[in-house]
Formats: sequence, C-alpha cells, structure tokens
Amino acid sequence: MNSRQALNAYSKVGVQSGVTDASPHQLISMLIAGAQDRIAEARGAMERQQVARQGELVGKAISIVDNLRVSLDHNKGGELAGNLGDLYDYMQRRLVEANATSDPAILAEVHGLLGTVREGWEAIPAEFRHSAT
Repeated sequence: MNSRQALNAYSKVGVQSGVTDASPHQLISMLIAGAQDRIAEARGAMERQQVARQGELVGKAISIVDNLRVSLDHNKGGELAGNLGDLYDYMQRRLVEANATSDPAILAEVHGLLGTVREGWEAIPAEFRHSAT
C-alpha cells in the first residue's frame, strides 16, 4: 500500500467513525460541509477545464443536496421545511446549470447559500437539536 492509498484508507475510517458517532444534527452539518467541499472542488476542476471531473463533483454535490432535501421532516418543520425544500430544489437546478455552462459564479452562489443554511443550522440552540431533523 503506498502512502496515498494509506491516507485515503485513513480518511475513510475517520469519516465513517465520525458518521457513526454523529447526532442527527451533526449529520446534517456534515452533509452541508460535504456539499460545499464538492462545490469548491468542482470549481477547481472547472478552472482547470477538467470537464469530466467537474461533472462528477457537481453530481456529488447535487446528490448531497438531494439528501438534505429528503431528510426534511415536513410534519415537524412545517413552513420552514417547505421553504428549505424549495431552496434545495433551487440549488440543485443551479448546480445543473453551472455544470452545463461551466459558470463558476453559479457554483459560488450555491456555495454561499449552503453557507447561510449552515450558519442557521449551527445557531439552533443545543436543547432543540435533538428534534431539529
């Protein structure tokens, strides 16, 4: 096993244990961060004109945003969950557009929107986090 393979294996174990030990609230935070990371990586691929890699990374970001959307509890979240669902749908459409047009400004927009969602999510008081899924 070379050092790169060892690092990748170590990273996978770290992520898996982080997911196993995470609360539902932390899992959502991890999903948001993961989507932002994939978008940042896609932007780099876009700048290097690595079209296939760009598409792969944008696809991963779309999948993560979709997981955020389907994790919404519309019974508990009511109007807020509906609004977030609409925002996630918008983000997915914009990511598709960014990939089709190779527009880094759209990636930056979605990255920023996810940052705003993340800030709001992290601001939820600890006593409400158990039911904030």
